[in-house]
Amino acid sequence: MTQSADAEIVHFDNVGLRYGAGREVLSDLSFTLYPGNFYFLTGASGAGKTSLLKLLYLAQRPSRGMIRMFGADAITLPRDRLPALRRRLGVVFQDFRLVPHLSAFDNVALPLRVAGIAERDLRKPVADMLEWVGLADRMPARPATLSGGEQQRVAIARAVIARPDILVADEPTGNVDPGMAVKLLRLFQALNRLGTTVVVATHDVHLLRKVPESLIMRIDKGRLSGPAGALRYPSRQTPAPTGREA
Repeated sequence: MTQSADAEIVHFDNVGLRYGAGREVLSDLSFTLYPGNFYFLTGASGAGKTSLLKLLYLAQRPSRGMIRMFGADAITLPRDRLPALRRRLGVVFQDFRLVPHLSAFDNVALPLRVAGIAERDLRKPVADMLEWVGLADRMPARPATLSGGEQQRVAIARAVIARPDILVADEPTGNVDPGMAVKLLRLFQALNRLGTTVVVATHDVHLLRKVPESLIMRIDKGRLSGPAGALRYPSRQTPAPTGREA
């Protein structure tokens, strides 16, 4: 089904990124993400997945090109408007970035508190979310006392608790066992069915077929592979329909 331009949630046009005076680590990226889709970003280690995600969650400005997000130019947007834009994003970082002095419960509750949700209204959803990721008995624990896999699950719970418009996840199943990886993917799918656009970066090709409705974007040496970086379904070898291409 053809998607209209005004329905796009993210649009990259000829984007390039370099750090300092070095060579470009991302080159000529042009693609569009649409609301409510589930995307996988794949590629070998060092291909540029994390750098692309940094552009997506506004942690990095491109060296050239244009990025539009929610209809606004994300590059020229005044700094005082960036926090409101970032609140529409949920991010699962590869290194978790939990607040060390806060408990698992308080880390997950943080986005709701920032949004002004009353304490009486956030306790149940936070507890339910931690139960869903298998950490009901670890709510009072601080990050330093959690295993890597437990920290990963807290980070994911924090990223999805406020039902963001876009969820960006960098290798979100890298520190959990296969059973939990599938359960976390199901959580992302449930969020996606509620309308969140999901972008998951992974090098684990076995995950791709577990979300048959997803679209796959491959990056290689800082460039999108295939004609214009065409998005593909995991169960097909042909490009996605017109309007769902990158």
